[in-house]
Amino acid sequence: MLTTGSFQVSATAGGKINGWFFTSFLLLEAAAGWFLITLKLSLTVIITSTLLGVICGMLFTLKNRGIRGVLRIYVELFRGCPLLMQLFMGYYGLAYLGIQIDIFSAVVLVYTLYGGAYIAEIIRSGIESIPKGQWEAAKCIGLNPVDVLRDVVLPQSFKISLPALIGFHLGLIKDTSIASIIGYSELLREGKTIMNVTGYPFETYILVAVIYFIICYPLSKYVGWTERKAGL
Repeated sequence: MLTTGSFQVSATAGGKINGWFFTSFLLLEAAAGWFLITLKLSLTVIITSTLLGVICGMLFTLKNRGIRGVLRIYVELFRGCPLLMQLFMGYYGLAYLGIQIDIFSAVVLVYTLYGGAYIAEIIRSGIESIPKGQWEAAKCIGLNPVDVLRDVVLPQSFKISLPALIGFHLGLIKDTSIASIIGYSELLREGKTIMNVTGYPFETYILVAVIYFIICYPLSKYVGWTERKAGL
């Protein structure tokens, strides 16, 4: 017996349910729930990782070697380790240390730290691409460092960083499928459940891919619209 959302199906003696339409119906019947689960995770990690990355990227501009050194260690550590290993350490490792955390919070924590490391580099490179002359000119007209960063540097660096930033967000959405390895119930994991009962792996994964496309395509179109509006 397979339970998917509110729909229950009994397998045949051969362990398969005949018919592409049955496979499609099972997936589409559960798609709304999966879509919301995956969308919730994707939006959460995009927001949290972007906030962390922007803060770290701006801190990279400070002249304090201690802060820059700590940030460099953080960035290189999370960029240099496979995401799957980070998920195992974030979920099973914390449990081993006696820190109890639910699977959703563990996944969000890992993806936030992972994404923040990449976004910090994107923001840092965008800020440092602004000519030093503009910093000096802004200071000469009486702007303090905070005003220089807010009114002069960040608006320009945003235009430069936007394509890479949104491109990383798209990759991050698709990377949420890796969370199924540690048991998080998202789109790919639920697709596997239905595939095991119906025996139609190709058709099942095609429909899963279509749902991922539906999530990512609006963001991709938004990037193009934003780039045109910003004159990139």
